[in-house]
Amino acid sequence: MSTESRFKTGPGPGYSVLNWRTVDIVVAAVIGVSIGVVFWLWGVLWTATEPLFVFFPPAQAVIYGMWMLPGVLGGLVIRKAGAALLTSVAAASVSILLGVPWGVSVIVSGVLQGLLPELVFLAFAYRRWNTGVAVLAGVAAGISPAIKDNITTYVTWPIEYQLAYAAIVLVSAGLIAGVGGRLLTTALARTDALAPFPSARG
Repeated sequence: MSTESRFKTGPGPGYSVLNWRTVDIVVAAVIGVSIGVVFWLWGVLWTATEPLFVFFPPAQAVIYGMWMLPGVLGGLVIRKAGAALLTSVAAASVSILLGVPWGVSVIVSGVLQGLLPELVFLAFAYRRWNTGVAVLAGVAAGISPAIKDNITTYVTWPIEYQLAYAAIVLVSAGLIAGVGGRLLTTALARTDALAPFPSARG
């Protein structure tokens, strides 16, 4: 059986995506806290790299996808209804505590960037976890900043800049959160760190 086909296998008989165990909550919190720290570092990186993109500011969105990772990764690892939302909100909350410069608006972003991939996993009845679904979840998470940032932060940009920014955000989200989240899940499964989860099978 190929690695990709194993990813198409859903939870076994008796498994419910609605019944949360203690280990599910703990791992969701660990993922959220860990990526929340990365968020803080990513905020520093975002600010530091702004001068590199003065030639075309929308291009900076190439690194945006990291902010979509917790929701996608939480869903792929825990495979329970609400896991994407919980991990995304946890990561956003930790990044606020660490002092990211965007304040409490990060919580709104965390909710949306967790809820949208959650809807993708729901559309596949929480039974499909392959790379294609992960990329869709990542792109879905990217829809929120692709729209919100253009009507808040970059409202003065010309339309071609805004369209380019939205497109780059979506591509970055699909690659970093979608493909990256899928690869990270596979890597964790190979270390037996995911033994309590269906994701241990890939």
